[in-house]
Amino acid sequence: MELVVANATFEWVPGWGSLPDAPGVRENGRTHGIAVTADGRVVVCRQADRAVVVLEPDGACADAWGDRFAGAHGLTLVEEDGEERLWLTDEHSGEVAQLTLSGETVRRLDPPGHPAYGTERYAPTWVAVHEPRHGGDGAVWVADGYGANLVHRYDADGRYLGSLTGEEGAGAFDCPHAVWVDTRRAEPELYVADRGNRRLQVYDLGGGYKRTVGEGVLECPCAGVRYGDGLLVPELCARLTLLDADDRLVGYLGRNEAACALPGWPEVAPEQIRAGLFNSPHSAAADADGNLYVVEWIVGGRLTKLARC
Repeated sequence: MELVVANATFEWVPGWGSLPDAPGVRENGRTHGIAVTADGRVVVCRQADRAVVVLEPDGACADAWGDRFAGAHGLTLVEEDGEERLWLTDEHSGEVAQLTLSGETVRRLDPPGHPAYGTERYAPTWVAVHEPRHGGDGAVWVADGYGANLVHRYDADGRYLGSLTGEEGAGAFDCPHAVWVDTRRAEPELYVADRGNRRLQVYDLGGGYKRTVGEGVLECPCAGVRYGDGLLVPELCARLTLLDADDRLVGYLGRNEAACALPGWPEVAPEQIRAGLFNSPHSAAADADGNLYVVEWIVGGRLTKLARC
């Protein structure tokens, strides 16, 4: 089955990727984050026993680890000290940790010292890093999308520096679900998936507001990944949205808004999940050949490969 957007054609590859089964997978197992390493391995995080799964380029399971991340959510791949590492957020425990690809914990970030947490819970959902390889200072940004609706900034040593509320720009965040450092322009920028407000808010790496993207175009942006000069935005409301170099709409992949009207969506019956159509995209990643990998928020999880034709 082929999916086409603009001048790009993809083949939907059914059954790609072997995620280990376990009782926790069948009870929850929602696949939340995904990344692709430099050598083409695909890393998935999910809310299950062995939360992190590392797949070979052919989809075979190479490793699985992480029994303490019941609320595994955001997954960010970075390079530090010449080694690829992962930042993982746990929305339940509030842990924000950097780990090796084999599961060794390198460091953790303390919860932010913001007065909102006198009354609000801390439920971090994603991490972005201004990496030195992109001219950055190593600063770490943490989105609290499910708690106080804030985005926090730490320095490279893990010291809390301050927070963004969204009011610097288009208005207060409503579920700042994910953050990422966008490197498509001469000066990297911080993007915030302001999901509840159906938009992206864009900041400089000092925390200064620059502009808003996607109003009237996006419905429920969960994250973002660079794709060539464009931006691929997985949207929970059953589609991948592709924006061009100027963040204007190019088109959709696997668009299936009808799924959102099904009873109990996104937890729909297995027979209602169909190849070629998405149900609830939560994160996406691309490899060096332009192939796409998508994970969805649904019990048992769903991992899909779209092979670039």
